[in-house]
Amino acid sequence: MTSLPEGYTPSPDEEFMNPAQLEYFRQRLLDWKKQILSEAESTLAVLQNEPLREPDLNDRASSETDWSIELRTRDRQRKLISKIDAALRRIDEGEYGYCEVTGEPISLGRLEARPIATMTVEAQERHERQEKISRDD
Repeated sequence: MTSLPEGYTPSPDEEFMNPAQLEYFRQRLLDWKKQILSEAESTLAVLQNEPLREPDLNDRASSETDWSIELRTRDRQRKLISKIDAALRRIDEGEYGYCEVTGEPISLGRLEARPIATMTVEAQERHERQEKISRDD
Protein backbone atom coordinates (compact mmCIF):
# COMPACT_ATOMS: atom_id res chain seq x y z
CA MET A 1 0.00 0.00 0.00
CA THR A 2 1.42 3.38 -1.04
CA SER A 3 0.91 6.39 1.17
CA LEU A 4 -0.32 9.41 -0.73
CA PRO A 5 1.11 12.91 -0.40
CA GLU A 6 -1.32 15.46 1.08
CA GLY A 7 -3.69 16.75 -1.63
CA TYR A 8 -2.50 14.25 -4.27
CA THR A 9 -4.53 14.11 -7.47
CA PRO A 10 -3.67 11.84 -10.42
CA SER A 11 -2.11 13.65 -13.36
CA PRO A 12 -1.81 12.69 -17.03
CA ASP A 13 1.88 13.68 -16.75
CA GLU A 14 2.68 10.60 -14.65
CA GLU A 15 2.75 6.92 -15.57
CA PHE A 16 -0.82 5.62 -15.98
CA MET A 17 -2.04 3.54 -13.02
CA ASN A 18 1.21 3.85 -11.09
CA PRO A 19 1.07 2.82 -7.41
CA ALA A 20 0.04 6.34 -6.28
CA GLN A 21 -2.87 6.49 -8.76
CA LEU A 22 -4.01 3.00 -7.78
CA GLU A 23 -3.93 3.92 -4.09
CA TYR A 24 -5.75 7.18 -4.81
CA PHE A 25 -8.61 5.36 -6.53
CA ARG A 26 -8.62 2.58 -3.90
CA GLN A 27 -9.14 5.23 -1.19
CA ARG A 28 -11.87 6.99 -3.22
CA LEU A 29 -13.70 3.69 -3.69
CA LEU A 30 -13.34 2.67 -0.03
CA ASP A 31 -14.56 6.10 1.16
CA TRP A 32 -17.53 5.91 -1.22
CA LYS A 33 -18.43 2.43 0.03
CA LYS A 34 -18.14 3.54 3.68
CA GLN A 35 -20.47 6.49 2.99
CA ILE A 36 -23.09 4.25 1.33
CA LEU A 37 -22.96 1.74 4.20
CA SER A 38 -23.31 4.53 6.75
CA GLU A 39 -26.39 5.89 4.96
CA ALA A 40 -27.88 2.39 4.83
CA GLU A 41 -27.37 1.97 8.59
CA SER A 42 -29.15 5.25 9.32
CA THR A 43 -32.06 4.22 7.06
CA LEU A 44 -32.32 0.92 8.89
CA ALA A 45 -32.31 2.70 12.26
CA VAL A 46 -35.12 5.02 11.13
CA LEU A 47 -37.09 2.07 9.73
CA GLN A 48 -36.82 0.25 13.05
CA ASN A 49 -37.86 3.28 15.12
CA GLU A 50 -40.74 4.69 13.06
CA PRO A 51 -44.21 3.20 13.19
CA LEU A 52 -45.11 1.51 9.93
CA ARG A 53 -48.84 2.02 10.25
CA GLU A 54 -50.18 5.53 10.27
CA PRO A 55 -53.80 5.84 11.48
CA ASP A 56 -54.75 8.25 8.66
CA LEU A 57 -54.99 6.63 5.20
CA ASN A 58 -53.36 9.61 3.47
CA ASP A 59 -50.48 9.61 5.96
CA ARG A 60 -50.09 5.86 5.55
CA ALA A 61 -50.02 6.13 1.75
CA SER A 62 -47.47 8.92 1.98
CA SER A 63 -45.28 6.93 4.39
CA GLU A 64 -45.44 3.82 2.24
CA THR A 65 -44.48 5.83 -0.84
CA ASP A 66 -41.56 7.41 1.02
CA TRP A 67 -40.33 4.00 2.19
CA SER A 68 -40.76 2.49 -1.24
CA ILE A 69 -38.55 5.21 -2.71
CA GLU A 70 -36.04 4.79 0.11
CA LEU A 71 -35.88 1.02 -0.34
CA ARG A 72 -35.40 1.37 -4.12
CA THR A 73 -32.57 3.80 -3.43
CA ARG A 74 -30.98 1.32 -1.01
CA ASP A 75 -31.30 -1.45 -3.62
CA ARG A 76 -29.49 0.74 -6.18
CA GLN A 77 -26.82 1.44 -3.60
CA ARG A 78 -26.46 -2.29 -2.86
CA LYS A 79 -25.78 -2.83 -6.56
CA LEU A 80 -23.36 0.09 -6.49
CA ILE A 81 -21.44 -1.53 -3.62
CA SER A 82 -20.97 -4.67 -5.72
CA LYS A 83 -19.58 -2.48 -8.54
CA ILE A 84 -17.25 -0.77 -6.05
CA ASP A 85 -16.09 -4.19 -4.82
CA ALA A 86 -15.49 -5.27 -8.42
CA ALA A 87 -13.41 -2.10 -9.03
CA LEU A 88 -11.38 -2.83 -5.88
CA ARG A 89 -10.76 -6.38 -7.20
CA ARG A 90 -9.60 -4.92 -10.54
CA ILE A 91 -7.13 -2.73 -8.62
CA ASP A 92 -5.79 -5.82 -6.81
CA GLU A 93 -5.57 -7.75 -10.09
CA GLY A 94 -3.86 -4.93 -12.01
CA GLU A 95 -6.77 -4.43 -14.43
CA TYR A 96 -8.17 -1.19 -12.99
CA GLY A 97 -8.26 1.81 -15.31
CA TYR A 98 -8.26 -0.19 -18.52
CA CYS A 99 -11.29 -0.68 -20.78
CA GLU A 100 -12.75 -4.18 -20.54
CA VAL A 101 -13.65 -4.00 -24.25
CA THR A 102 -10.64 -2.40 -25.93
CA GLY A 103 -7.93 -2.73 -23.27
CA GLU A 104 -7.14 0.97 -23.69
CA PRO A 105 -6.62 3.24 -20.68
CA ILE A 106 -9.79 4.91 -19.38
CA SER A 107 -9.19 8.64 -19.04
CA LEU A 108 -8.35 9.96 -15.58
CA GLY A 109 -11.21 12.46 -15.93
CA ARG A 110 -13.70 9.63 -16.48
CA LEU A 111 -12.30 7.68 -13.54
CA GLU A 112 -12.50 10.79 -11.34
CA ALA A 113 -16.15 11.25 -12.30
CA ARG A 114 -17.02 7.54 -12.17
CA PRO A 115 -14.38 5.48 -10.34
CA ILE A 116 -16.30 2.27 -11.12
CA ALA A 117 -16.07 2.81 -14.91
CA THR A 118 -15.10 -0.31 -16.84
CA MET A 119 -15.08 1.15 -20.36
CA THR A 120 -13.72 4.19 -22.15
CA VAL A 121 -16.32 6.80 -23.07
CA GLU A 122 -16.16 5.67 -26.71
CA ALA A 123 -16.65 1.99 -25.85
CA GLN A 124 -19.51 2.87 -23.47
CA GLU A 125 -21.25 4.95 -26.15
CA ARG A 126 -20.87 2.10 -28.68
CA HIS A 127 -22.24 -0.34 -26.11
CA GLU A 128 -25.24 1.89 -25.38
CA ARG A 129 -25.98 2.38 -29.10
CA GLN A 130 -25.92 -1.39 -29.66
CA GLU A 131 -28.13 -1.90 -26.61
CA LYS A 132 -30.63 0.67 -27.94
CA ILE A 133 -30.67 -0.95 -31.38
CA SER A 134 -31.33 -4.39 -29.92
CA ARG A 135 -34.09 -2.96 -27.66
CA ASP A 136 -35.75 -1.29 -30.65
CA ASP A 137 -35.84 -4.54 -32.65
